[in-house]
Amino acid sequence: HASKTLQDGGIIAFATETVYGLGCDTFNQNAIETVYRLKNRPKQNPTIAHIDEVSWAHRLTDSWTPECDKLAEAFWPGPLTIVLPKKETVPATACGGRNTIAIRLPSHPVARQLLARFGHPISAPSANKSGYISPTTAKHVEEEFGGEVTVLDGGQCKEGIESTVLSLVIEPTILRPGTISLFEIEEIIGPVSKTI
Repeated sequence: HASKTLQDGGIIAFATETVYGLGCDTFNQNAIETVYRLKNRPKQNPTIAHIDEVSWAHRLTDSWTPECDKLAEAFWPGPLTIVLPKKETVPATACGGRNTIAIRLPSHPVARQLLARFGHPISAPSANKSGYISPTTAKHVEEEFGGEVTVLDGGQCKEGIESTVLSLVIEPTILRPGTISLFEIEEIIGPVSKTI
């Protein structure tokens, strides 16, 4: 049912290991706009494209490197988001109007089953109204959206905070800290900057 909802341009809230996400088809601009409207999210805030296999990254970017492979081997599935230049075919609306795309391969079985069944990347920010705390249970999402969104209940999220966001666009830079530390990333790819 959730996969069919996504195919039809609908929105699904689903569990990941970090927080619940408010997801839609990465390549459906109308669905992306619905996510932004539901969240009351500023249009310049990008979403994260969730994938089920590393090979899916090539649908989103032409800039996947051996460095990316090392990071994926070390931290995927898991709470690391990698930012790279996006493919022309990826709607700018899914990327906050930018020419970069944020990509993550989650470890939560509910997220993985949904991705596998849908067969395409799912763009999802956290499943809460902008400015409010990111939800870690299905009940939180239901309370936030009052039945406007179908929720795939995957229980309590294990991590409870958002993924670490690492940009590889110019030089490796942490854009948002998370459970994977700068030190852990540097052990894999060498020196990393941080914006905060």
